[in-house]
Amino acid sequence: MPDFYLIIILIALALAFDFINGFHDTANAVATCIATRAISPQAAIMMSAICNFFGAMVSTGVAKTIGGDIVTSPSMVDSVVLISALFGAIFWNLLTWKFGLPSSSSHALIGGVCGAVMISYGIGALNMSGFLTIFIGLICSPIIAMLGGYILMTLFYMILRNYGKGQVNNISKRIQIISAALMSFSHGSNDAQKSMGIITLALLSGGYIGALEVPFWVKFVCALAMSLGTSVGGWSIIRTVGNKIFKMQPINGLAADLNSAATIFSATLLHLPVSTTHVVTGSIMGVGSAKRFRAVHWSVAYQMVFAWVMTIPCTAAVSAIVYLIFYHI
Repeated sequence: MPDFYLIIILIALALAFDFINGFHDTANAVATCIATRAISPQAAIMMSAICNFFGAMVSTGVAKTIGGDIVTSPSMVDSVVLISALFGAIFWNLLTWKFGLPSSSSHALIGGVCGAVMISYGIGALNMSGFLTIFIGLICSPIIAMLGGYILMTLFYMILRNYGKGQVNNISKRIQIISAALMSFSHGSNDAQKSMGIITLALLSGGYIGALEVPFWVKFVCALAMSLGTSVGGWSIIRTVGNKIFKMQPINGLAADLNSAATIFSATLLHLPVSTTHVVTGSIMGVGSAKRFRAVHWSVAYQMVFAWVMTIPCTAAVSAIVYLIFYHI
């Protein structure tokens, strides 16, 4: 098949991944404000879709990290490798969405790239220093979010201890709409760039652009795809994130949103891809632990951690199999 047609297929798959990422990760931005009834589900999802779009347009630093730091050279990543990687990531996102499990689209995509690259060019094609930097960021971000959530919620308890519970929750509900919008904006600023990075890498390796710079049209279509996906809403994952980890009051949801938005946007400024799913879940666990350790449903958390651990090896294996199928065809 001519390379031009492969590039078209790759772009279509990357946008499909972005769309799926949008409805798979809607819960990251709106689960807390829906769970606390600060805003109606439909209004929350539409607000999230709009904020995701504008967040995706603000930066391309994460896209360059995805495009340039995983492999040693763009020449080692052809369209078939990237198509295989996207197949693996899309398969995992749909599987976890089917079972209502929050999982990392970032982990899925990076696992897919690693599996396809290793089966095609060998492990030496991976830029280990860049890969480790990305991997450490993915691992550390939920831990940082959990600690930050615990500290912020503890501060809220100390500052607001002399106020009535009803008064605190009423004020928190109003502010939570803003915090959910900030969370959606930060989600778009980090997650949409992963597909931008894949498309840009494909264009560079195919000779369609001369440098690893994200074209405006790539930025726009990826932002639009994620926004449209977010507008669909991933209801099963919203229920898991919003209700099954910890029963939140508005003040808890506010703390979780603010902490998550700060953590994700800090990573975006550092050009580090992070899992918004992991960050939000870590924040909720930290906020819940600040109230009482047993307030967190740790059995649900363990199921999520198991899904997270399995993401990279499973997507790597699927991508490797898809590559072998393409190779023999």
